[in-house]
Amino acid sequence: MGMRVDGRLLHHLRFADDIVFITPSISQAERMLADFDDAYGKIGLQLNLTKTMFIRNGWVPDAPFSLNGTTISEHSIYVYPGREVNMMNDLAPELGRRERAAWGAYKSIEDVVEKTKNTRLRAHLFNTTVPCFDLRFGKLGVTYAG
Repeated sequence: MGMRVDGRLLHHLRFADDIVFITPSISQAERMLADFDDAYGKIGLQLNLTKTMFIRNGWVPDAPFSLNGTTISEHSIYVYPGREVNMMNDLAPELGRRERAAWGAYKSIEDVVEKTKNTRLRAHLFNTTVPCFDLRFGKLGVTYAG
């Protein structure tokens, strides 16, 4: 169950109020989600099933995924945290998303940068406004450990 990242077997990822379960089958994912929902309910919280989704790779057979009779929607991509993930490991959509974000940030300061003659100030404006992205995706060493 899970996947190996940098030598460690991961069965879930957590960030803020998001969690991703990594399982080899839909039935196991349903059990994990039900256990999580039970634990969540014991402290007075409730899962938002309209925001709950699942994504599967080609090794998992096509089957419905549900919790307490509610079908969980299947998606082909999701963003976690701040990086688009898809099961085809296609980086083009993520690179495009980051490029659009960088250009959008630049456009918000373009007028000021164009009018500023001081190159240090221009560089400072750019570096503090336009996001810099680490594009070394291959450094994670992700392998399937199902």
